[in-house]
Amino acid sequence: MADDFSSTEASSLVDTVFREEHGRLLASLVSQFGDLDLAEEVASEAVEAALTHWPRQGVPDRPGAWLLTTARRKAVDRLRRDRVLALRVAVLQAELERTELVAPSSEVSDFPDDRLQLFFTCAHPALPAEARGALTLRCLAGLTTPEVARAFLVPAATMAQRIVRAKKKIREARIPFRVPASDELPARLPGVLQVIYSIFTEGYVASSGATLQRLDLADEAIRLAWILHRLMPAEREVTGLLALMLLIHARRDARTGPSGELVLLQDQDRNLWDRELIDDGQRLVARSLSGGPAGPYGVQAAIAALHNGADDFATTDWPQIVALYDVLLALEPSPVVALNHAVAIAMRDGPEAGLRLLDELAAEPRLRDYHPYAAARADLLATLGRLAEAETAYRLALRLAGTEPERDHITRRLSALRTQMDDR
Repeated sequence: MADDFSSTEASSLVDTVFREEHGRLLASLVSQFGDLDLAEEVASEAVEAALTHWPRQGVPDRPGAWLLTTARRKAVDRLRRDRVLALRVAVLQAELERTELVAPSSEVSDFPDDRLQLFFTCAHPALPAEARGALTLRCLAGLTTPEVARAFLVPAATMAQRIVRAKKKIREARIPFRVPASDELPARLPGVLQVIYSIFTEGYVASSGATLQRLDLADEAIRLAWILHRLMPAEREVTGLLALMLLIHARRDARTGPSGELVLLQDQDRNLWDRELIDDGQRLVARSLSGGPAGPYGVQAAIAALHNGADDFATTDWPQIVALYDVLLALEPSPVVALNHAVAIAMRDGPEAGLRLLDELAAEPRLRDYHPYAAARADLLATLGRLAEAETAYRLALRLAGTEPERDHITRRLSALRTQMDDR
């Protein structure tokens, strides 16, 4: 045990440990007890116990293992109160007594990773597709409800209701938390890929907070994708997703300045890009695009490879990027893909062409509160000299932006725009 320390320090450490171990902790508990609600409740109780005991007794050498063991004991205590489950409790108690204090990530499983195993488990076909992803992101990936809502471009209240309904269906329909057999994995794979990419996206651009990026989430998503790639090497979309994340993550050091400010792609110092990750990503892109028609992640990875392969922003192959977005729109039409397609059109054919496409998306409800849409429209309006309209669009983007670096960037744009308007 570590030395005693203050309750404030304990609270901070518990929060850090719980955030890092949350997914693995729940994965272990759900695997053992088969009940998501129970797992969440006893995990929370374990955190409360840590807040009480750690300031007095010191921090355990392996705090994640302490939380797991405490949560298990609380789960057994709860189950013991139900006489119908007496036999099951006896078996679980025996297992607990035989088990050494082991960190959640160290537990042995036929599946290569506890968290990834539960991602597949939650991708149950009895649940609606969006509910599967939402539930996994909220409960197992540790994202907050607003962060999950952002991944699906819906209001936070809508997402909260969706998660509650998914849990209710699991409980009422008695959907088992059973590790799917190997022949079930391909059917559940798209949902798992969506979850991993949503975790990465929250790491690439956080929903809120003082910093633009959450590198811990991006690193975790890439770790899971590597495991999945080794598990299913013939699945080209797994390869495509891994390639996409590596190519985007390669730019991480250039995406913010010395003070954490946002640096756009066209302004980034490409010498800061991680060439090793780019090489790995480009190799995987080629593999994901061979052997048959390309999938959505493979196409997105090819787009990222074109950006990373350009010597500078001016020499980017925009015609080829537009062509790839045309393919992507046919494969997976979505408002965000349509937005990115419009921006690429603006780069190839000029701001008026891009703005026409953006205006066609104005009625899309999922873009109404999506700040990149307002910001892209503002940039094109400003380029065209429609300064008053651009100011309105920038103000909307400022209101919708989630992180401080994004808000600071838009504020600087607004300031420059006002100077330009004053000079007229």
